[in-house]
Amino acid sequence: MERRKFLSLAGAATAVTVLPRAALAAPLTYYPGLVDERLAAGETVIVDFYASWCSTCRAQSRVMDGLKASNPDYEANLTFVQLDWDVYSDDPLSVMLGIPRRSTVVALKGEAEIARIVAGTREAEFKDLFDAALAAAVA
Repeated sequence: MERRKFLSLAGAATAVTVLPRAALAAPLTYYPGLVDERLAAGETVIVDFYASWCSTCRAQSRVMDGLKASNPDYEANLTFVQLDWDVYSDDPLSVMLGIPRRSTVVALKGEAEIARIVAGTREAEFKDLFDAALAAAVA
């Protein structure tokens, strides 16, 4: 009987720790024109130039998910877009922004670039990017 209680409590504790991450909205999947549409609508956009096979990209996603889970204002005020580098590396958006490689994350508002990270995975640099984008979004 005690074993059942333990397993029930352990399962409940696991569900509670998993729920906030599961509640995160998936980023929008890029298609040509999406970022321009969102910027024209006045949104602040974070574009993640990723590749599914890229270990740095996966590490960046974990950091971004953790930050979004810790501060709901990020998801409430910022639009997250994931651009598949293998498909869109030559897209006009990639070329216009001068994106050098996958694992690049750029924050945009209007016609301005707010911040950029290339191949970085430190939480502090992503927090700085998110905070700068959030400040631009609520200004």
